[in-house]
Parts: sequence; C-alpha cells; structure tokens
Amino acid sequence: MLSIRPRLAVIATGVLLVSGCAGPGQTPDDAEPATSSPSSSASAPGSDDPAAPEAEATDDPDAPTSWGPTTGELQQAQELVSTWSSDQLAGGVIVGRFHGTDPQEPARMVRDLHLAGVSVTGANVLDRGQVLAMTSAITEAAAADGRDHPPVIGVDQEGGYVSHLRGIATDFPHFQSAGLAIAADARLGRRVTRSAALATGLELRDLGFTWVFAPVADVTIGAADPTIGARSPSQDPGLASQAVGAAIKGYDDAGVVSTVKHFPGHGGATSDSHDTLPLLDSTLAELEAHDLPPFESAFRQHAPAVMLSHLDLTEIAPGVPASMAPEVYDLLRDDLGFEGVTITDSLGMGAVGGRPTPALQALQAGADLLLMPVDTATTHQIVADAIDSGVVSRARVEEAAARVVAVQMWQARVAARRPVPADVVERARAASADLESAAY
Repeated sequence: MLSIRPRLAVIATGVLLVSGCAGPGQTPDDAEPATSSPSSSASAPGSDDPAAPEAEATDDPDAPTSWGPTTGELQQAQELVSTWSSDQLAGGVIVGRFHGTDPQEPARMVRDLHLAGVSVTGANVLDRGQVLAMTSAITEAAAADGRDHPPVIGVDQEGGYVSHLRGIATDFPHFQSAGLAIAADARLGRRVTRSAALATGLELRDLGFTWVFAPVADVTIGAADPTIGARSPSQDPGLASQAVGAAIKGYDDAGVVSTVKHFPGHGGATSDSHDTLPLLDSTLAELEAHDLPPFESAFRQHAPAVMLSHLDLTEIAPGVPASMAPEVYDLLRDDLGFEGVTITDSLGMGAVGGRPTPALQALQAGADLLLMPVDTATTHQIVADAIDSGVVSRARVEEAAARVVAVQMWQARVAARRPVPADVVERARAASADLESAAY
C-alpha cells in the first residue's frame, strides 16, 4: 500500500538489531534478549482475516501471543465478537469519557452503549471511597451487559504531574527518575523501575482499575519539548529503552494492562498536541535512531497495548495525525511486528479538534480502541452506522474488538493469579521512595 514500505522494512530491521543490544550501563548478562520481529506477516489493518498470524502460529490454545493473551483466549474473543450486533461492536472499540463524579454515570454508559470501558480523570474522582464505588459500578455494569471479561477502566497514572489519582493513590516521581536511576546504576535502576510499576499496578487494581495509560516511551529533546519533558525517562534512547522495558515487566507482573505511549514518539515535537497538531519532520532514519528504540524494547517485553500520538509526521503521512494514518499503523504492525491492542490518544485533544469523524478515521486506519471521544454517544452511533452501511468493514471492527476482549481476558487471568497484598499501600510508598532514592 505504501511507496515507502521497502524503506520502512529496512529501517525496522535495523531497529530490531540495534535495540536488541545492551544499552548504556548494561552488561551482556543483564541485557534484554534480542529477538526477531514477532511477525513480519502480521495482518494489515482492515484485513478480512482478523487474526490469521496468531491462528497460524500454533495449534496449542495455551501458547502465549507476543502481547500476552493465549492463542485460545484470542480465538475465544474472536468467536464472541462475531456474535455481536453492530451496536455491541461499536461500543466494544470505544473507551468513553464522562463528566462529574457520580459512579452511576459511567456505569450507565458502559451498560447502555456496550462500551469497552471508560477513562477516569482527576475531574471524576473525589476520594478513595468514591473511586471504589465508581469502579465497582462500572464492573457490575459490564457484567449486566452479559460480559464475562472485565471492562477497560483506565487512568493516566504515570507518576509526577500526570497522576489523576493524586491524593488517592501513592505519589510516584516523574518517569525521568527511572532513566536517572538506570544511568546511575543500571541493575539497581531497572529493579526499582520494575518495582515501582509493579506497585503502581497493584495499587490501581486495589482501586478497581484494569488499565494504566503508561509507561511513556517518548524520548524527550529537552527544553524545546513542551509536552513530555520529565514524563520521558530520558533524552538517551538507550536509557529510555531500559526504563520502558523494566516498567512493562512490572505492570505485567501486577496484572494490569499497560499502554506504552505515544507512538512513534512525541518527545521531539515542539508544540503541544493538547492544543494543536504538532509537526514532526523527522526522517525515517531519525525516528529509528531517536524515537523507536523504547517502543521496540516494550514490544520485546510483550507490551499488550500501544497508544498512537496525534502528530503530523511529515515524512510518513503529511497532514494526517499519526493516530489516523494507515501508514503509521503499517509501520507499527507490518514493520515492527506489534500484534497487540492499538489505542488512540484522547480524541478530545486540540490536535484532532475540527476534523470530521476523527474516531471513524482512526478506526479505518487501524486503531483498535478509540479513547475519549468528545461525545461518546454520538461517536458510538457514528461507528454503528458505519458498520451497517459498510463504510468500515465489520471484519475490521471485529478484529479490533477481539483484541480488546482477549487482552481483558488476559488481565483477568493474571490478576486472579496474583491477589493484591493487604499491605499494598505500604509497598507502593516504599517502591516510590526506592525509585526516588536511586535517581537522586
């Protein structure tokens, strides 16, 4: 489909070879294992055969995919969504936004619109009791809608100033602390980073969450970067790669779905996508050297989900946000081999404001989850109508919904195997202190 595909394939191969090497401060024994791309033949977005790569890989239903769920869970999810109505499918690819703090409002949306789930922000929370009531109501609503798998209940809880549960969950330092800790002592830094992610994930589960919109894999360029800054683990791609890989392991251990973001890297943008569509004029070679290594590290550690940025990548898909550009999903899936869930950045951000049907554009391009559209009910109707009219193929939406269901089955299985300890808050405070001490 792309005239640049041969160039992307060559670059992707280089990324895989380079990012498999030991990073700064790593010894060979301590380095992440180098692997080949999980699947160079992964189905392109919109394929009429939603999960052929996974199905062809093995006949063992207990065999894990490259992103967490077993092949059996993925097949079960595919069979389930094939029975869904257009309304159910439309809801199954939306993570909605809601206003206020009434626990019944998001619960109603999940039940009535069949939403995959909701994203919780600081404006939706009051205190621990209200958060528990809210997540319980959402979980019950999903069950009332006939689902055996948990809903997506997600939150931005990166550490530092992007922590929407401030005052309710433990405060962790900015993610740049992970990069600083690894730079000071690679083994200790990776250990405390993984422990911090584990503690964060367990504490989120204790509050009823199933997803965390972290870790940030963006490699910042420093003062010229107005959006990411200290949210980034490092200005050094090697250090950032180690931090992201360690964090993914910790979140996986905790049984929470992590979301590595913001592909293919927001750290080099010099304007804020919350307000406008930033232009990123990096060449493919520059992306390979600066931005992609941390994402490759995440994929080697079986990252279950990746968030697509709202960036205008002028060398790949000029004039179109990355979250809505088929070329960017091709880079992610076909050339870098990612097979898990793709989710857009918030569709309420200024970067995509004013675009006609941004959610539908993202779904057609290859997104599996549409995050926080401005009007959830209207977006749900637009997607359902598009399925019925054939504007978007039912196969594309089933492909997306099945990935979401499968990762939620994985989340439930891992969470059941690892109960939240009674002293989770004390452990989280200790992990936060250890990370800060190792960094500073």
